[in-house]
Amino acid sequence: MKLGVNIDHVATLRQARKCVYPDPVVAALLASRAGCDSIVAHLREDRRHIRERDIRLLGEALDIAFNLEMSIDEGVVREALRVTPEQSTLVPERRQELTTEGGLDLVRGGLRVGRAIARLKAKNIKVSVFLDPARNQIKLAHSLGADIVEINTGKYSQVKDPRAAGVELAKIKDAAGLAASLGFPVAAGHGLNYDNVKPIALIKAIGELNIGHAIISRAVFIGMAAAVEEMVGLINP
Repeated sequence: MKLGVNIDHVATLRQARKCVYPDPVVAALLASRAGCDSIVAHLREDRRHIRERDIRLLGEALDIAFNLEMSIDEGVVREALRVTPEQSTLVPERRQELTTEGGLDLVRGGLRVGRAIARLKAKNIKVSVFLDPARNQIKLAHSLGADIVEINTGKYSQVKDPRAAGVELAKIKDAAGLAASLGFPVAAGHGLNYDNVKPIALIKAIGELNIGHAIISRAVFIGMAAAVEEMVGLINP
């Protein structure tokens, strides 16, 4: 199981004082040395944490894959085409949200998403789409030419009742199986932490987990390298 570490919230801490530290690029390098497989950063339309400077330096400094999480906003797409990360993950975005609230709706927005996919792929950027565990969305992703599917684990991560968690886990497993049968590499993420990640890591169709907030929060107490190593140990026992 591969691990992508999202370093957005290192930048959140930096922007709280609008200074130059802590540097998310340094956090990315520490995570890389600790054994993660990719670095994820979300360039939001409002630039609330990650900035253009960050993604340009990440593109230059990393010797592992760089996954740029992004909306299909024209300015953000242009920046992705300039930086050319190994991968772009397309997500929905709403200015008022604290964090991504759900997967892309390819039924309503498929044409615009398809155009963004084509532009990114023309620059040899692999394109992932962040989707709720719904079979119709995964089938549409296939028709639009996406390279990778990332399954939203947000509902699974939020529920408290074990039975409800089991229902959400079954949806994720079914969606991942369908995506894999269509030839997609399958990732998963959103809200995963040290307590809830193991059942997701056991789903054979999923090859990568993308985790940010939990790792950065743990790093506050034990350091970035130790936090990443701990998560790697959980998903690859």
